[in-house]
Amino acid sequence: MNDRVGSRGLTALVTIGSFVALLYLVELVDTLDAHRLDGGGVRPREADGLDGIAFAPLLHAGWGHLLANTVPLLVFGFLILLAGVRRWLEVTAVVWVVGGAGTWLTGPPHTLHIGASVLAFGWLVYLLLRGVFSRRAPQVVLGLVLLVLYGGVLWGVLPGRPGISWQGHLFGALGGALAAWWFGARDRISSRRVPR
Repeated sequence: MNDRVGSRGLTALVTIGSFVALLYLVELVDTLDAHRLDGGGVRPREADGLDGIAFAPLLHAGWGHLLANTVPLLVFGFLILLAGVRRWLEVTAVVWVVGGAGTWLTGPPHTLHIGASVLAFGWLVYLLLRGVFSRRAPQVVLGLVLLVLYGGVLWGVLPGRPGISWQGHLFGALGGALAAWWFGARDRISSRRVPR
């Protein structure tokens, strides 16, 4: 059992480390290319800004922006990955699409939205709520601990600082809530099944 837990932890660490390393590689290429990649972000309600839904979480407005997202991505991503790579991919896909589409639909015109904070907000909200929907005590406890440690960042879903995509934060968080509801309910149903 301990070998299995250790193996899962190592897989989680390698996977989230590799994902964050990819973000740093993209930022390096972007820096060497005079930040031209940043133009591939979400441009609200512009047809040529739709592909930004796919690329925006990989792009950052400089090293400071990426550094600010790094620790939350590592922590939240690792915690989700402890449930398996497949679950992390499923949750990430929901957050990615809901966050990007919501930003595209509601962001101010003639703006550009980039950054992995959409994932950080979505992953955090997923972790906060999954225990509520799965009704698993350890997940509820983890959610409460994360709420104490990181709950203050949730103010970022509200309009405030200029140049910060609160729409990305809000819809990323909504994507995380949707994923927590969907997968948490599914886990609860599967745990009730009695093998024959």
